[in-house]
Amino acid sequence: MNQVFQWINRDENISKAVQQFAQPGCHSIYGLGGSVKSMLIGKALCEINKQALVIVPSKENAAAWTSDLHFMVPHMRILDFPFVDKAVFTTTAKSIERAARQMEVLGYLRSGHAGIVLATAEEALQYIIAPQRIDDAAMDIAAGKEYDRSQFLQHLVDGGYERVDLVERRGHFSVRGDIIDVYAVNYPDPLRLEFFGDEIESIRFFDAANQKSKETADSVRILPISLESQPEEALYTLLDYVGDGVIIWDEPNRVRDNVKKLLKESDDYKGLVCPWQKAVGKPRGTQIVLSLLAQSVPDMTIDSSASFAVKMMASFQKQFNLLADELQHWQQNDNTVLFVLGSKERTATLTSWLKKQQQPVLPYDDAVPLKAKSVYITDGEISNGYELPYAKLVIISERDIYGMQKHRLRHHAAKGQEINVFTDLKPGDYVVHESHGIGRYDGIKTIELDGVHKDYLEIHYADKDILYVPTDQLNMLQRYIGNEGNTPKLHKMGGSDWQKARKKAQKSITDLAEKLVDIYAKREIVTGYAFPPDSPEQKEFEDAFPYEETEDQLKAVASIKKSMEKPFPMDCLVCGDVGFGKTEVAMRAIFKAVMGGKQVAVLVPTTVLAQQHFQTFTERFTPFGVSCDVLNRFRSYKEKKEILARTLDGDIDVLIGTHSLLNKKVKFQDLGLLVVDEEQRFGVAQKEKWKAWAAHIDVLTLSATPIPRTLHMSLVNLREMCVIETPPTDRFPVQTYVTEYDERIVRDAVMREKRRGGQVFFVYNRVETIERMKDELQALLPDISIGIAHGQMAGGQLEQLMFDFYEGKYDVLLCSSLVENGLDVANANTIIIYDADHFGLSQLYQMRGRVGRSHRMAYAYFLYRRDKVLSEVAEKRLQAIKEFTELGSGFKIAMRDLEIRGAGNLLGREQHGNIASVGFAMYCHMLEDAIAKVQSGKAKEEPTPETVMEVHVDAFIDDQYISNGGQKIEMYQRMAMLKTEKDLTDLEAELVDRYGKPTQPVKTLLAATHIRLQAQAQHILLISQKRDVLELKWQHTAYMPPLAQLDAKLRRSIRPVPGNPLLLRISLQGISDILAFLDSILKIFATLRKGNSLD
Repeated sequence: MNQVFQWINRDENISKAVQQFAQPGCHSIYGLGGSVKSMLIGKALCEINKQALVIVPSKENAAAWTSDLHFMVPHMRILDFPFVDKAVFTTTAKSIERAARQMEVLGYLRSGHAGIVLATAEEALQYIIAPQRIDDAAMDIAAGKEYDRSQFLQHLVDGGYERVDLVERRGHFSVRGDIIDVYAVNYPDPLRLEFFGDEIESIRFFDAANQKSKETADSVRILPISLESQPEEALYTLLDYVGDGVIIWDEPNRVRDNVKKLLKESDDYKGLVCPWQKAVGKPRGTQIVLSLLAQSVPDMTIDSSASFAVKMMASFQKQFNLLADELQHWQQNDNTVLFVLGSKERTATLTSWLKKQQQPVLPYDDAVPLKAKSVYITDGEISNGYELPYAKLVIISERDIYGMQKHRLRHHAAKGQEINVFTDLKPGDYVVHESHGIGRYDGIKTIELDGVHKDYLEIHYADKDILYVPTDQLNMLQRYIGNEGNTPKLHKMGGSDWQKARKKAQKSITDLAEKLVDIYAKREIVTGYAFPPDSPEQKEFEDAFPYEETEDQLKAVASIKKSMEKPFPMDCLVCGDVGFGKTEVAMRAIFKAVMGGKQVAVLVPTTVLAQQHFQTFTERFTPFGVSCDVLNRFRSYKEKKEILARTLDGDIDVLIGTHSLLNKKVKFQDLGLLVVDEEQRFGVAQKEKWKAWAAHIDVLTLSATPIPRTLHMSLVNLREMCVIETPPTDRFPVQTYVTEYDERIVRDAVMREKRRGGQVFFVYNRVETIERMKDELQALLPDISIGIAHGQMAGGQLEQLMFDFYEGKYDVLLCSSLVENGLDVANANTIIIYDADHFGLSQLYQMRGRVGRSHRMAYAYFLYRRDKVLSEVAEKRLQAIKEFTELGSGFKIAMRDLEIRGAGNLLGREQHGNIASVGFAMYCHMLEDAIAKVQSGKAKEEPTPETVMEVHVDAFIDDQYISNGGQKIEMYQRMAMLKTEKDLTDLEAELVDRYGKPTQPVKTLLAATHIRLQAQAQHILLISQKRDVLELKWQHTAYMPPLAQLDAKLRRSIRPVPGNPLLLRISLQGISDILAFLDSILKIFATLRKGNSLD
């Protein structure tokens, strides 16, 4: 905004105020409110180019400051500094995002680069470690310098980093030969350091999702993740890190009140937050106090004061005639006007309106000086507009004109990656072999035969049989995923059990495929209703959404609308994390349907959710004349009757309800769309019911953790699927703790939430003893009000209780797992889950998604009982939830849950046994084939056979190169799937990048793979070495080279085999390097095949 900063120099009072930022001492600038503060700070910091710490009264203020500063100084780093809880209890696992973010900000401040840190009172005054300790613990690393490796690794461990096999998250590091990967807390991407001896050869950043390197760096600074605080450190706060920068207090009296309130409310904060007097009593460099009124601040000595004239902007609330009058008035007074609008549509609307007023408009350009009396438009977001009468400048925000403004998205979160089937394969896991059935994987073994080393997967079968599977036959194996907690029976090698199980499953699968394809095919043939294109009201309805939509949301909406406009019924699944805006996507589809003259049914799993949707929908739809109603068990008989009559008459546009919607008595006049929310909560029978019920209409299903059935159906292309993986703006990851149950932890967690005026969910899933738990909690927390809610309560009672909790009458809601079904209480930001190891992963995940829906820090405690032996499945679950503490991992959880919860009740009861007998992966594979067969009427064509190579060379991945079994298998798997030379070159580059220079056996393996690809292209099925003879077998005689055209010497060493026209034998006498020989022969054959004779 350089041109704006230049322009406002016309007001000399503004220039005087800016000069104070360069003077030591404490200076007050009063008379300011709203966005004008960020303009002043932006201008001052551009001139002095120093760091600034802005201390604001609340989180809401911080959000407004952030958007204003992003607009005023887009080139400057703007950081927030979170409050970190000092956990006094020992935890099995906890999320480290906040500690890592803190460290990143402290490191940035120590680096001395210009930038702005925004913090609330408690964040800025929390005690943190001494600046000197960060300087001592940071590691500066440069390429070409020498470092002691063991010391370097020890340093990482001391700084809180954890050693793993594969680096995927912050705080991890791994060591592979000469390569060390570190995901440092202060960089967006992980680092790869390649050593040569003790010297660092290169430093590169890499992508955590695919592990491939990106750009290189000459030097980096690795900060610790967390340092244990020492007792004498209750002396330092964020203010001590600013050095020669500027500390800016926004409304310091309010900041002071907040600090006092914090310390008064709770003893907890006494050791964590520095008292006001102590914090401001220390002499500091430059401090600026910004306030609306000129007032003194206790304990602060103000050295000078300044002020300048500014008028706040009135809100026009879409009254454009008023805006036109004001615009005329401003221009008569020689003012320059700048409109700041957030969306392109609104910019276009306003531009055309100004043109109609005969008002020329210029786009704002930061390189072109402003002109007097002109009107400019620019893209951006500020909280509110203002007028600077002496600088002759008026700035108007979108909110001033329209009364509301969409919140822009600041950061885009990365998408979650899916889980590779083999990477996680550990010895002891079960696998399925196509010919031999279920066995137990026991690790990779390198076996030497005739002096040649090769890698094999060792699989144990019944009767102590052992099968060694060569790594080039990995496609014969799949991981076994069966029913949760059940150990599968091992098959006998070559026994008939496996063949029987396969046959039985195959028959059942073929029937199922026909049934499924039939249901979905009917949808394709049946004529549905083609909705008209979007109406102008649709545009207006979408503009009324107060947030900027994420890219995924817009994509999903566009794809759903497109399907709705087609003449056959839509069946679309929207997967998105809890709170990622699926409801908004559904509301847009509903509105489109209503505008198209149709009615909409919304099916939800619980009464409470129905009530909540009813409130949300009424709020959004009523201004547009759309009538909504809800049908649930709390409606009296008379009300139900009336609703049914109005629905049949077409008076109700949107009817929300639980399963009772599927009742025969519910009749619509003209139903056009069925929306099913929280799809994973419905059983198979209900699904079949609504499928039949809605065969002719559009169906939109929403799910946060798609249950495997739907997940897989979608993957097998039977229905459309949109995934929303971008979290909404301003959502913090929930601070998650996995720990043993301890009354103190519960008491502290509840009291902390109570003190900040919040509420707590306590999930206890045993209805018969829930009263006893209430008494225990009441004894522990005598002055806390506790409400009980569970599914066995009478409808009215449950509804009343939930409503009371919603209204804040209870501090704690002790409830069964009801809470996972989509209950939204913005004020509840702590969830405690008792016996967390008893819940399924998707349940735990959704329960955690119930908190952290506002600007406040949210906590989730997963508690398991002391000294209770966790089952392996439960342990895996807690491990997974610990790994997925970031936002947006529901989709990954569904994949992992599929594995743990087993294939469960996936495709209806009768399929249950088949999945257990053949394993889920094999089952899906068979189902996919069966569906393809039914759809096309013929079996899938056999793929081109793979080339099998049996030559006596040491070609394998040795432990020295890759020691982790899972990663080794993944590489073998990827090699087996290569199709072209380019793929091989890419894989080779990736190996060098991830694991360093290949060892000799790996080089040989790559060379052998290169030959296999050449042979495959020439349709050679087999290359087999028998002592000093090489046999080559082709798929068809047409692909064989014309031997007559070979040169005489080579022709002599090649013999056809009588009785087998597809086979050639080549003598290997005098050949030492068989791979080089094969390479040259295949090249000659390829040239001959092209018709270029060598003679």
